[in-house]
Amino acid sequence: MRRDHPDAFEVAGPAALPADPAEVIEALEPLLLPERIARIDAILARRTRAVIPVLDGVDDPHNVAAVLRSAEAFGTQEVHTIRGEEPFMASQRVTQGTDRWLDLVRHDSAGACVASLHRRGYHVYVATMDGEATPEDLARVERVAIVFGNEHAGVRPELAERADGRYTIPMRGFAQSLNVSVAAAVTLYGATRDRERALSDDDRLRLRARFMMLSVPRADEVVAEHLQRAVS
Repeated sequence: MRRDHPDAFEVAGPAALPADPAEVIEALEPLLLPERIARIDAILARRTRAVIPVLDGVDDPHNVAAVLRSAEAFGTQEVHTIRGEEPFMASQRVTQGTDRWLDLVRHDSAGACVASLHRRGYHVYVATMDGEATPEDLARVERVAIVFGNEHAGVRPELAERADGRYTIPMRGFAQSLNVSVAAAVTLYGATRDRERALSDDDRLRLRARFMMLSVPRADEVVAEHLQRAVS
């Protein structure tokens, strides 16, 4: 997909909450059906920050959107990117709004990305033809960041040199590679399968408030009115 296609849009990170998470929940929860609240809580119970996909120069908005959609579908909360010369674009038709539920973290360089992940205790893996691990092996890494590279150039050498390990997706046919969006879906399925999922209490509370903000029309106005009544 061309980056100037009418369906392409620049992906932004989540908006800040307008108030303390507990206050947001107090304002919005009465407006949600019990079924919607149960759905939010069920999704939060399956969310994880133990697996982080990293997009390194993925340019095609269709591919970006497909990776974001897979990341959300398999319960990963964060997606990291490395800033490039062009905006980070995705296809609206493919994302189907799933980008709204994710945390987008941007890094100024490959070195800054790896250093940040290492400080948080993540092991960084990149895909290669002769990788020593499989996606299922990544599920046994306590905290793992998985790098998906540019459609043509792959992962930039600067990042590959700083990686802690390499993995491969076993191939059974004549094809020796997959489209990046397909590779991401296969990898994230294997890396998140049967993994214990646990968010901290504070993290769960913040995300619960945010997901409610995304579920209530004109949520900002509702929260503002609730806060005004509380002080009057």
